[in-house]
Amino acid sequence: MPEPLDPVIHAESRLRILTTLWELPPGDSLLFTRLAGLLGMTAGNLTTHLTKLETAGYVTITKTYEGRRPATYLALTAAGRRAYAAYLDQLRRLLPGV
Repeated sequence: MPEPLDPVIHAESRLRILTTLWELPPGDSLLFTRLAGLLGMTAGNLTTHLTKLETAGYVTITKTYEGRRPATYLALTAAGRRAYAAYLDQLRRLLPGV
């Protein structure tokens, strides 16, 4: 019997978030508002999913200021990269030929 897919990643919104952050080079981050715009998600919905990903240790959330304006940056952690890579491997085993 195959191992179950990681439920933290498998939720559609969280999968979309991780897929987008995966495309960044390791160590790079993306502005919260940019990610929300790319994914067409509201700030509240995105925050809810990011909190779950942060709790799992898959993303880091860095709050800072740019001038006088608050800015929040998001990045995959090393654990998040490993978990996402493992998730992709599982999908490839479940869906041969994809």
